[in-house]
Amino acid sequence: MGRSSTPGEGTRPRVRHAGQLGWDDGLYGDGPSAGSDDGHGSGRDGRRSNGGAGDRDRPGGHGGSRRGQSHRRGRRGKRRVLRWVAWILAVVILGGAGAGYLYYQHLSGNIKKADLTLGDNKMTEHKANAAGQTPMNILLIGSDARDSKENQKLGGAKETFGASPLADVQMLLHLSADRSNMSVVSMPRDTLLKIPKCTDSKTKHVYPATTGLAMTNETLGRGGPGCTVATWYERTGITIDHFMMIDFSGVVSMADAIGGVPVCVKGNVYSHTRAGKGSGLKLKKGTTKVKGKQALQWLRTRYGFEDGTDLGRTHAQHMYMNSMVRELRKGTKLTDPGKLTGLAEAATNALTVDKGLGSPKKLYDLAGELKKVPTNRITMTTMPNIYGTGANSGRVLPKPVDADQLFQMVRDDIPLDGKASKRKAPAAKEPTSPVAEIPVSVRNGTRTDTEYPVKGRASAVKELLAGKGFTKATVDAPNTDATARTGVLFPSEDVEGNAQAVAKALGIPLTAVKKSTDVSGITLTVGADWRESGPYSAPSTEEKAPESARALNGDDETACMAIQPGFGW
Repeated sequence: MGRSSTPGEGTRPRVRHAGQLGWDDGLYGDGPSAGSDDGHGSGRDGRRSNGGAGDRDRPGGHGGSRRGQSHRRGRRGKRRVLRWVAWILAVVILGGAGAGYLYYQHLSGNIKKADLTLGDNKMTEHKANAAGQTPMNILLIGSDARDSKENQKLGGAKETFGASPLADVQMLLHLSADRSNMSVVSMPRDTLLKIPKCTDSKTKHVYPATTGLAMTNETLGRGGPGCTVATWYERTGITIDHFMMIDFSGVVSMADAIGGVPVCVKGNVYSHTRAGKGSGLKLKKGTTKVKGKQALQWLRTRYGFEDGTDLGRTHAQHMYMNSMVRELRKGTKLTDPGKLTGLAEAATNALTVDKGLGSPKKLYDLAGELKKVPTNRITMTTMPNIYGTGANSGRVLPKPVDADQLFQMVRDDIPLDGKASKRKAPAAKEPTSPVAEIPVSVRNGTRTDTEYPVKGRASAVKELLAGKGFTKATVDAPNTDATARTGVLFPSEDVEGNAQAVAKALGIPLTAVKKSTDVSGITLTVGADWRESGPYSAPSTEEKAPESARALNGDDETACMAIQPGFGW
């Protein structure tokens, strides 16, 4: 697999290095040292802050009731709006960016819209379940854009004003087909992957596919959020239905409006160094309700949490999101009409969505779908990852097997909390042909993001099949697409029994035998879970997120952030 020694592909005018300060902290330190560069060991090139941001002026704007409505009707409408916002907000806080959607019709013009994907490959359609229901996947993007005075004040780093933004927060929200559960998968901003060709829909400028690995947060600067969507699809195979992108400013207004979100730290913490790095967050041990700028500090804190990396910050973001959901569902209310209208203006001005979500009604319908999921069925996870080495030191790569297992569970609409509805095991079927007459195509899918395919693996498994009597097994050498788990595909029901016979012979569970229009005959793909010689070891029958995904349940009120040594007070 080709790799680039640098996380980017060439240079662009006014484009920041993807590792520079974006959602990083280092913006709220006290004194003149607050603007020093971020020299964290993750390999990020520092960007100088403009010092303490100070208390930002929250947007105002007292709007009153809509023209042509009675005062009473206006009050009823606002009460309905409060219920709408309570559910949608909890899932678009983006760990550092958030917004409320008060769907007054006259605000719809504020909502910015963009194409869903800028890639060449069309995403596949969802497959409906037995009840005809389909899942929904929404990519939540936190932009570090300094494109307004407010965002510049909050974000700092004057030299980046006007530069291409970075997608420093990326979370995939998966809403199950039956709306019983919700899964969120965060991809760390330092993740190295290949970015596909993207074409800016406005300028028609073509950004060629990267020849090596690049940081995922660079995707936003390659035409817009549609390139981030295209990159996720190419890497995960997950069909993305919508995206929502928010900048810095929304979280401050929303955290103020709802009265704060409880967060917990295991010790006194002050995110500040002598060199001026840190978010400036200062909390006492235990639980504190954070709001406004302090909430933004929590969501951006790296120095002071766990090991001081982006991974700890991501976990803190998950804690915040879960806590906010719980607060909203306890009946937290927004009651001041002036704050409501001001919040509405700020939120819609900060929001960019795909064209499929670009109307108040569609956003309202989405809110209705999201609120169907109980908090104890919300699962926050981080893409399993490993640290890079050498030229990729300080970056992360998807962890072989585990990352693809997580992505496959989302593709297959399997809950990450291990509470899948009891599905009937596939009915065992008898083969319609003697094993010696069953043709089987064997593919080598053992490649991972960090490892080449195991040479000769398909041939070795072909020999195992021959030893079981499947003498018509052949190797499909050209097809080497990476696959997390070993499985058997078949094209039509008349050969399902034959496909099951192949699986049984090798100890592959029948749940891994599936019908597919992508194959013309029975096809066995040797996955990354069978890279070693010897018999196949089937994974656990319990389907849940791997331990390395660090799952956090939405009902877990005991979650508390560990403090990085040296940042106590």
